[in-house]
This record gives sequence, structure tokens and C-alpha cells, in this order.
Amino acid sequence: MVVATAMFALSESFRDMTTGAQIVDALEAFFRSLGATHFLLTGFPLPGRPIEPLVVRVNWGELRSPSGLSSRDPLLDRALRVHHPQLWTLSAEDVRSGTSVLFGALPSDRPINVLVSPICAFLPYQAVLIAAGTGLMVDTKVRLAVNHVAAEALRRLIDLGSVRLERPGELSARERRVVELSAQGKTANEIAEILEISQRTVHAHLQNASEKMGASNKTHTVVEALRYGQISV
Repeated sequence: MVVATAMFALSESFRDMTTGAQIVDALEAFFRSLGATHFLLTGFPLPGRPIEPLVVRVNWGELRSPSGLSSRDPLLDRALRVHHPQLWTLSAEDVRSGTSVLFGALPSDRPINVLVSPICAFLPYQAVLIAAGTGLMVDTKVRLAVNHVAAEALRRLIDLGSVRLERPGELSARERRVVELSAQGKTANEIAEILEISQRTVHAHLQNASEKMGASNKTHTVVEALRYGQISV
């Protein structure tokens, strides 16, 4: 309860901070006080797009620069599938296996806890806060507070212009609407009537959306659009 209360107090203090560095420094310092030794705050890129422009802070062991980070990193891919704050305990074998740069930068001689908090308050923009440490321990109440404080930090960063919500490769408003209607089971003819456009235009929007999402068919396009926050159903 004490930790959760302190986190809510921290979220309130963001309003008085005037630089992005102040906010991220305070956020990282708090998680380090909880036992984190690794810290990452970043936006999620769209498929096939680089992550570097979206990284707010990476202080992850020896990894201190976004240039060493890939949007296809297995840890980030796993985090993209998370909808609520989670605490994972990784074994030394988990850390040593695979091709994840983020996993590889973690201590590999003992189990380590990884806290993943998705930030979904600004859809279609998506972000995540990830903290890790062998001594990092947070209970359920603290995980809920993490979600709040991370969102408030990002809100203030956006207000200050330190984070921009635009992500290269996002669907246009019309493409989103066509994919949403398709997700609802509407046919191309029905979508054309609803939007008062031709079926040819509907298919063009679906094709464009498919290419942006790196999808192989209409169903895959819907799945990826949902996963990347481009539509809601």
C-alpha cells in the first residue's frame, strides 16, 4: 500500500515538471528504488518500421542507445501481446536462449523479474514501460499503480512535446474505418454502401492496410490492425 501511494504521488508530481528528462529521470529512479536494474520506456513501431525514433529511454545494462534495439526483439514482441501490467520471472535458461538483445543484456546467472506495463491510454499510439531486476518485486496493487503512473508520465511527456503520437506507417482514417467494418463481418459491397464509395475503393483501402500491416490476407490484416491498436471492435 505504501509503494502504491508513493506511485500515485509521483504521478501527481509530473504536472510540476517542465522537461521530459525530469519526468523520465523520476520514473526510472522510482523503479530502481523498487529493485530494477534495467529500464526501458518506448513506443511500439508499426510492422517493418524502426523503433529508434520512438524510444524515450533505454538504460538496459550495457544497452544505452536505441540504435542497438530492434522492433522485432522477442521481448518487445511478447510485450506487445500484453494488455495489463504483468510480472514475469525469467530463469537463467530463458535469458540465455533465443536472439533477444534485451534478454541477452540481463544477468544470466540467476532468475530475474521483468515488469511489463503496456500504455494504451492514447490509442492508436502504443507504448510500454519495462523494468527488470533480480530484486524487483511488485504485488498486484503496485502493478495497477504502475499502469496509472506510466500513463500519467507519458501524458505529461506528450504535453511537453517530448513524445509525439504519430507513428510512421499508421492506417489512414478511411483505411481504419474500412478495416473496422470488415472486422464486423461486413462485405465489400456493404462497406461501399455504408461509406458511399465504390467497391473498388474499398478493396484499394484493404490492400493498402494489408501492406502497411505486413499482412497476407484480409483476416490477417484485421488481426494485425487490432494488435497494433489501429482499430477497435
